[in-house]
Amino acid sequence: MAEKKKGTRRANGESAIYFGADGRWHARVPMGYKDNGEPYRRHLTRKTRDDLVAEVKKLEKQRDGGSAQQPGKAWTVEKWLQHWVENIAKPTVSENTYDGYEVAVRVHLVSGVGKHRLDRLQPEHLESLYRRMQANGERKAGTAHQAHRTAFGEAVRRGYAAKNAAALAKPPRMEEDESEVEPYSVEEVQCLLLEANKRRNSARWMLALALGLRQGETLGLRWSDVDLANEYLKLRRNRLPPRYEHGCPEASPCGRKAGYCPAKVQVRRETKNTKSRAGRRAVPLPGPLVAMLRAHRETQERERKAAGDLWIESDYVFTKPLGGPLSPNTDYHDWKRLLEDAGVRDGRLHDARHTAATVLMLLGVPARVIDQIMGWEPGTSASMRARYLHVPDAMLKDVARKIAEAIWGSSETPAVDKNQDNGV
Repeated sequence: MAEKKKGTRRANGESAIYFGADGRWHARVPMGYKDNGEPYRRHLTRKTRDDLVAEVKKLEKQRDGGSAQQPGKAWTVEKWLQHWVENIAKPTVSENTYDGYEVAVRVHLVSGVGKHRLDRLQPEHLESLYRRMQANGERKAGTAHQAHRTAFGEAVRRGYAAKNAAALAKPPRMEEDESEVEPYSVEEVQCLLLEANKRRNSARWMLALALGLRQGETLGLRWSDVDLANEYLKLRRNRLPPRYEHGCPEASPCGRKAGYCPAKVQVRRETKNTKSRAGRRAVPLPGPLVAMLRAHRETQERERKAAGDLWIESDYVFTKPLGGPLSPNTDYHDWKRLLEDAGVRDGRLHDARHTAATVLMLLGVPARVIDQIMGWEPGTSASMRARYLHVPDAMLKDVARKIAEAIWGSSETPAVDKNQDNGV
């Protein structure tokens, strides 16, 4: 970067430093090429040569490391997030992940920090946003941080910002709801089984309570995945929540939400393949569950014949009364009614998965087998077991009894000498 004499040719990629007629030092730093192929150089100016050389070295380091801002108009946070969620994230992530990112961007991030320039956003701006969100009782701060982190990381990789402000910001502390989960007891499961046997798709609930299948896995299950002769099923796909658009003419709109439009059009695929290798798994079927599925298939065949031409043909194991896949929303409300009718305490549908994992632990099933049945990745299985395997009070009491027998020779509470207790 030494100052060149007049007529001396610089090497390719070398910065030009010169003293200008305005009494200041100037530099032209090659930064690459514009979209149209023209060379792009960044202009810097300082009062002293030493200050300028320091800035040139800093910019050259950013350029060589790929973190320097690229030529063109600077992005605002709003424009970048909208571009990222629609053109970068949407084609590469699952529909559910995209939905979470889209809401975080549209509802929270754009309104909170959208006016800032992307390359000038500071971690403190984001931390202030997260605090405001949590102060308003919004539990989406964690999702907002995740979207920020991912979007800004991509901006840094593309040279639109020198640093990932979200990676530097302290993320919001998320309350762990999982610690409050209380799995259903064996008695509660039996009550649910008795009530489920009175309604359609009874086997659907036992797949959740006995084997811990996720909602999407159960509703996406097809008869081609079920081998009743060998008593196992294969999980390959997940049922996605449906999404609709209006099908009514623009000239005479129905005035309803898209999901209630008489001419609504389904715009989302019904299922997607499981995203991980662990999710694609074979699960053994207990004998009673095999019998339930056999009876369910016979019932479904009778429903098909009774419906005639009205039947919507599909290979799904669990369907609506006239065929076709069940909606996750309908399935959720069916679960709530099942709990109420069975006289069992209210809980999330996902609590059934916690119940199944805990029962497997109580039965002494090896951890590796539990991971296989539950579909947990090897790298995360330990943390997943910590979240899903709950130690019931009865097990703790049994451990206390064994400790008493080992140390004191008896599990009964010894009598207390009152004189000794009073210090006599």
